[in-house]
Amino acid sequence: MKKVLSLSLLAFGGFSLLTSCKGNAQQQGEQAPPELAVMAISEDATTLETGFPATLQGENDVEIRPQISGFLIRVCVKEGQKVSKGQVLFEIDQVSLKAAVDAAQAAVAVAQANVNTATTNANNNKILLDKNIIGAPAYQTSVDQLNAAKAQLNQAQANLTSARKNLSYSIVTAPVAGVVGTIANKEGSLVSPQTLLTILSENGDMQASFSLNEKDVLALTDNGQRSLKTALESLPSVTLLLANGERYPEKGRIVSVSGVLDPSTGSASVKAIFPNPNGMLQSGYTGQVLIPNVHNNAMMIPQSATFEVQDMKFVYVVNDSSIVRSTPIKIDSQNDGQNYIVTEGLKIGDKIVTEGVGITVKDGMTIKPKVVSR
Repeated sequence: MKKVLSLSLLAFGGFSLLTSCKGNAQQQGEQAPPELAVMAISEDATTLETGFPATLQGENDVEIRPQISGFLIRVCVKEGQKVSKGQVLFEIDQVSLKAAVDAAQAAVAVAQANVNTATTNANNNKILLDKNIIGAPAYQTSVDQLNAAKAQLNQAQANLTSARKNLSYSIVTAPVAGVVGTIANKEGSLVSPQTLLTILSENGDMQASFSLNEKDVLALTDNGQRSLKTALESLPSVTLLLANGERYPEKGRIVSVSGVLDPSTGSASVKAIFPNPNGMLQSGYTGQVLIPNVHNNAMMIPQSATFEVQDMKFVYVVNDSSIVRSTPIKIDSQNDGQNYIVTEGLKIGDKIVTEGVGITVKDGMTIKPKVVSR
């Protein structure tokens, strides 16, 4: 009986020892430091792009309005159609306009006949005056009648010119080459000089309009050390980021900037021009103008490597013992939405954690560094 009990205790002890060893091994495995990506801080020349929301419009958007009133009888183009200068866009009913031309021509004929008659009378009276058959007042009367007839002829001719001009206005043509915008009035609509028929966008070049706030102006002008115009003109070409997130292939240039900040908005208005050879861009499109800013000897880190406490930025610095410590940093006011330029808090050669920040990394923990390049 004692022998059986001893064997049982021995077996139980062996099982307990095996379980204890397995538990210790599992516990040691759970306490293994996590392997996390880190990067070494270095200085490089860096170009950051700051985006500014922009609205696009043709360099010359022309409002097309009729110069006469009448019924629209024909729309000769479609929305979005490219047209050349002088191409017919709309036609307005010509019936009353042609009648006005005919009436004006008749009035000119009558006035011309009156001039002819008055001329004959004046010439005859001059002969009679020379022969002392009539007096000077009678002759002067015939001269005055001739002058009045000539004035009436001039008026009739002016009315004819106006009537013909109005008739020509019934054919609305494109003053410039461009793209036809929205056409709100359909055939049969009554239009007048106040009616906007469409907007013709001359979109060989597109104008991107955006604003810079006071903070942006100070950053671009080195805190007022140079004028905003000089700062923008010295910049390299700018890029247009389209609404779908793609970059427009043609580079643009800054062409104008308001001299002072608008007191109502606290911003300066800026315009950039982008070539539009294929007509890809249309008036009304939106996007972002990306302005580059070159930083020499900059320490750049990914924004994902930082965390924020009470409006202060921090990173986790890894020491020689692979222990991480939270370290406050200061950053440049400009960034590209993905990276920060560090101005204080780090030095060349420091290593910072770039993986798991804000999720798994804790101050004072030990990690297994996995060095990665940018």
